[in-house]
Amino acid sequence: MNIELSDSISKCFSEHGALAQAIPGFKARQAQLDMATAVQGAIKDKAQLVVEAGTGTGKTFAYLAPALLAGKKVIVSTGTKALQEQLFHRDLPLVKKALRPMMKTALLKGRSNYLCINRLEVNGQHPPYDDPSFISDISNVRKWSSETDSGDIGELTSIEENSRVLPFVTSTVDNCLSKDCPNIADCHVMNARKKALEADLIVVNHHLFFADLALKDTGFGELIPDTDVIIFDEAHQIPDIASEYFGEHFSSRQVFELCKDIQAEYQSQLRDMPQLNKAAMTLEKNILDMRLVFAEDPERGNWRDKSKSEDIVNAIQYVLKAFNFLYDVTKLAISRTETIDNCFERLVQLKGKFEKVNQTQESGYSYWFDTTKRHFTLHITPLSIADKFGAIVEESKSTWVFTSATVSVDDNFEHYTSLLGIPDARTQILGSPFDYNNQAMFCVPRYFPEPNDKAAVRAFSELALELIEASKGRAFLLFTSHRVMTLVAKMIEDEIKYPVLVQGTTSKRLLLEQFTKLKNAVLLGTGSFWEGVDVRGDMLSLVMIDKLPFASPDEPLLQARMEDCKLKGLEPFQHVQIPQAVISLKQGVGRLIRDVTDKGVLVICDPRLVTRQYGEVFMRSLPNMKRTRDLDKVKTFLKGL
Repeated sequence: MNIELSDSISKCFSEHGALAQAIPGFKARQAQLDMATAVQGAIKDKAQLVVEAGTGTGKTFAYLAPALLAGKKVIVSTGTKALQEQLFHRDLPLVKKALRPMMKTALLKGRSNYLCINRLEVNGQHPPYDDPSFISDISNVRKWSSETDSGDIGELTSIEENSRVLPFVTSTVDNCLSKDCPNIADCHVMNARKKALEADLIVVNHHLFFADLALKDTGFGELIPDTDVIIFDEAHQIPDIASEYFGEHFSSRQVFELCKDIQAEYQSQLRDMPQLNKAAMTLEKNILDMRLVFAEDPERGNWRDKSKSEDIVNAIQYVLKAFNFLYDVTKLAISRTETIDNCFERLVQLKGKFEKVNQTQESGYSYWFDTTKRHFTLHITPLSIADKFGAIVEESKSTWVFTSATVSVDDNFEHYTSLLGIPDARTQILGSPFDYNNQAMFCVPRYFPEPNDKAAVRAFSELALELIEASKGRAFLLFTSHRVMTLVAKMIEDEIKYPVLVQGTTSKRLLLEQFTKLKNAVLLGTGSFWEGVDVRGDMLSLVMIDKLPFASPDEPLLQARMEDCKLKGLEPFQHVQIPQAVISLKQGVGRLIRDVTDKGVLVICDPRLVTRQYGEVFMRSLPNMKRTRDLDKVKTFLKGL
């Protein structure tokens, strides 16, 4: 049923309204209607709105309905590609069918999610690696390329998710030939962007939105200026992602890919320039050698300090020398092919970035590094993005809506709005419709060792064994570190009769599928399992958290915020570390009750919740569950489920 755009929100959400008629089993909740009304008001007044909508509010429909009824150009941005797909393929079609069936919608992902026909042709003819698995993967991509319409790599199931082939069959802003590309007429990125330009509502993810906003990508730069309404779901992630994009970073992977592209061009077009090949190989070797100067295991840390060590200083000099050598040689090849011209531009940019990230004396920024097994990235992050982001919001004259189940701290939004520089935003807290007092029990065990006590890991494992027995498996054990997770996994896996699933043994998606299928499993996870995981029904009855999720003090983004806080004369622990940990804890706690019929127990094994004054801030921010410190009551509750 299509309705007039001027129809009120309350009518749309009523018992016999458009949504109820189009969506089987739809029942509006008061909190959902309140949020939809607030979003409609913000759209009407071109205001900024921050909404905390508790689990089960139905926030997706609450922002989609007024956005569709407004008849304006809308961008909806989600936290991850998985949520983006879910929103576009599951939720949006239902609301669209009810309210505006003819509305044009589009899904837009980042450039690296689409096949690049030109790079497939070049690297297919001259593969950068000659091992059988690489050759097999590239031929699978070639076969799929003749069948796909969208070129969306998400459809490509015949190769591994992390196949080495992917960077060679997709493009980046750096290596895209743009209008000079011989395949521009069939370009999948251009086609996806064209569809998005013509759409009334576009679904993107936060990384794509900010890559574009920071002018790092031309993915959909022409879309943002014409957008009337911008909605961020999972908006608690925005401060971190925005900080990342308003900074600069230099990646050894980009240099490695550039060297491979120059070598491929030498092989196919420039065989009379052996120096070109030699210079590219020298830079490739020196950049990979620089990775070896860092610790073997992936790490992150302060680049200002690290860059002073003698080994690093020498490695930087070798890389700079190799950059200059390749610059001089590539300059001689300019105008010979479009690809080499593009490579020269990338080389100039990367050389400039490398020089910039090594000028670590500039104030107002955090300089940090992180490494993977093969590569390293050097980052410059501004201490605060409030001025920059606040100005963008103010100048855009659009409506900006930020929503998440976890953005307030102690019923206050000041922490969030000050990080983003939007002090005048309207705010609203909508409680969850769940009856936590009857559905859930919360326990901080008595006499538990402090988190820094060596006995804490053993105590956690022993308690987990007791409670898992009472809950018959069906448990999530959430940790703040991989090290502790691995230790606990070793201690419990041979002691219980239920299947034990540990993060890192296979993909997150597969672990969750196994957990759901097994019905009595125990899943151990860190960071990525604290949010965006939705297990409903009686498959999950117990969530145990090892300690309060304070970020490590050497976490670079946290360091930057603490530094900024000190400059303002404030106390960083109170104004930065506690609010950040509260939001993370609320995410983890949110895994337990996902539906009106769910029941379960939350156990947080951190005595600081009751022994430290700041524990009260955490306690006040959690749902109103039955509270106990008596483990016998916990076991009785679990056995009764």
